[in-house]
Amino acid sequence: MNVAVLVLAGLVTVSIFSSLLSYRIGAPLLLVFLGVGLLAGEGGIGGIRFDDAGAAYMVGSVALAVVLFDSGFHTPFRTVRMAALPSLSLATVGVLLTASLVAVPACMLLGLSWIEGLLLGSIVASTDAAAVFFLLRVGGIQIRDRVRSILEMESGSNDPMAIFLTLVLIRFLVDRSSHAGFGGYIAWHLLSEFGIGAIAGLVGGAIIVQAVNRLGIERGLLPVAGLSLALMVYAATALAGGSGFLAVYVAGLVAGNSRLVAPDTMRRFQDGAIWLAQIAMFLTLGLLASPDEFPPLILPSLGVAFVLIFVARPFAVWVGLLPFHMSRNETAFVSWVGLRGAVGILLGILPIISGMENGRLFFNVTFLVVLVSLALQGWTIGPVARWLGQVVPRRIGPVERMELEIPGAAHELVAYRIVPNSLVAQGHRLPRWANPSLVVREGRSLLASGVTLKPGDMVWLFAKPERLPHLDRLFASPAQAAEADRQFFGDFPIDPRARMDELGIMYGLPVPEDSRELTVAQWLELSLGAKPGIGDRMPLGEVELIVRALTPEDTISEIGLAAEPTSVDKPRLPLFLSGREVKAWLRAWRAKLRGRPIG
Repeated sequence: MNVAVLVLAGLVTVSIFSSLLSYRIGAPLLLVFLGVGLLAGEGGIGGIRFDDAGAAYMVGSVALAVVLFDSGFHTPFRTVRMAALPSLSLATVGVLLTASLVAVPACMLLGLSWIEGLLLGSIVASTDAAAVFFLLRVGGIQIRDRVRSILEMESGSNDPMAIFLTLVLIRFLVDRSSHAGFGGYIAWHLLSEFGIGAIAGLVGGAIIVQAVNRLGIERGLLPVAGLSLALMVYAATALAGGSGFLAVYVAGLVAGNSRLVAPDTMRRFQDGAIWLAQIAMFLTLGLLASPDEFPPLILPSLGVAFVLIFVARPFAVWVGLLPFHMSRNETAFVSWVGLRGAVGILLGILPIISGMENGRLFFNVTFLVVLVSLALQGWTIGPVARWLGQVVPRRIGPVERMELEIPGAAHELVAYRIVPNSLVAQGHRLPRWANPSLVVREGRSLLASGVTLKPGDMVWLFAKPERLPHLDRLFASPAQAAEADRQFFGDFPIDPRARMDELGIMYGLPVPEDSRELTVAQWLELSLGAKPGIGDRMPLGEVELIVRALTPEDTISEIGLAAEPTSVDKPRLPLFLSGREVKAWLRAWRAKLRGRPIG
């Protein structure tokens, strides 16, 4: 027992300290966890023999349930409103298209039947919630709101579809009695699993909220109670014939967007729990792999990975997002952030558990495809995001930011470092609602009352979250803020409440006749054709109008004007025509056909 504890704790510790190397060389951290498991396994330097596929699947399933609950818990309803329909399209149509296209190289390169190829495509069709959430939230870059929302919601919602397809196809291959009425079987189980999963998630989330708020549980036990109830929702839904993974994600959405007694206590606990879940999941799956079985499958797996990354995923994303007014660069970035991870490897275990003759083949190929995806896509998310103009430049914000659990009030304790040439350093008065509570100067703590603020001071103060952008401007260096504004947010701000006819007269712009009575904000929201996001832009004559900031209700509060169209949204690829461009091309094609002489 002591040896087992020593080995397990040692593997977790090595994984944690390996993160230091990951940050230094820029490697995706989840790839490092997977690599530690491989090195510790039977084919690596550790020599640990682990071949219990059932235990690995159980560990992975529980860990994935924890990840999905936390993913939903950290997803605000604002994100759901912005990205629900595009994400649902990617989680259904996108998964089906991806699985179908990957089946082609699977059949040609691996000698699988068409159904077996479709099974492999289903196994690798879903993006990995753990990988996507980690790289988007911890990767050090701020992605545009709409794109980030779509990626986060898709990664949390497409797992149930991929799991459903995988289970159905395995049953079709193993149980010949299911061949009769197979279409009806799929339709019935699709509706029942997703219907039961969604309802169970809503009910389970409400139960979690009531239990946390009303039972008077000790504060230290609150997050434990919340997570254990979430796992009960997952298991009970699965036993009832529904999708447990969908249920636990929906329960996280409901709980995370409700008023809880100690939300920050739960978030801090879940931060640690999700790290432990991811380490356990990737280590277990790495231990289960046998690298000595990889060599004959490397080239076919690379072929499958190539089609998945460069053909299947881009085509599926383009079709899935075509109705939603996404630009070419946005669609290109969503297609690139299609990371495969532990979910695919977890589903790759199912053919082994079900006793399929070539079950190990599915697992090994999936493992290699995931390695390629994490290494290639995970390593390049930052550069690709910058190249495609999807990174919102960071306006200089607080050095430290902590949410406070104050009943009935939403406040944060923030710290700013006063930089030379900032408005505060030049003597600009702070608003009355932002009186400093503490000033730290040269390592000494000073009471803020009566202290003249100087460059280099660290100022601590309380503020509401929606007021932080105003403080950011007061404490930022004007040169830094102006440079960020000029490159991404336009040359100067304009009043979003101004009427379009006034804007046209002032700057000599061609304003459409039916838009003259609209405000600039209303015209921009209508022209975008979707929920606005920071950084969204729309040309008007020879200039661009750009969304600079949003209110808490997701309406436009600040607009910038770029005197010349910027290169931020300039298409970088000749692919991924937007819905507007496709409509324009079809109109031109029809007009050309009508203009041809008959005969």
